[in-house]
Amino acid sequence: MAAAQRFFITIGDLSQARGEHAQLSFDGISPDSFASTLQSALREPSLWQRWKALQPDPDAVDPSLGANDPNASVTAKQSDLHTDVEVVTNLPHAIVKHRLNLLAGRVWKLHDVKLA
Repeated sequence: MAAAQRFFITIGDLSQARGEHAQLSFDGISPDSFASTLQSALREPSLWQRWKALQPDPDAVDPSLGANDPNASVTAKQSDLHTDVEVVTNLPHAIVKHRLNLLAGRVWKLHDVKLA
């Protein structure tokens, strides 16, 4: 596995953080609930498995997209009018991005990535 990285992410309005598919999307309102939801999505395969089942040909989906990191950690806190999210994981950026898009849509912005 790759070395753990720390992703620094901002979500402008957490109430707008909704993915394209309601059954996969984040539906909470607090930074803590978002952190918990994203952490579960990175640690466990259930969100990815539900997404895969929605694909026209689930067997054609690259299984490497289903990787998880049981040690991933996510924290989130309200800061003025936005939410700051910090993710520590050994998963590659592409997987973190995919899970974020499923949960929050495209309302998030990656600001920095550092070795953890």
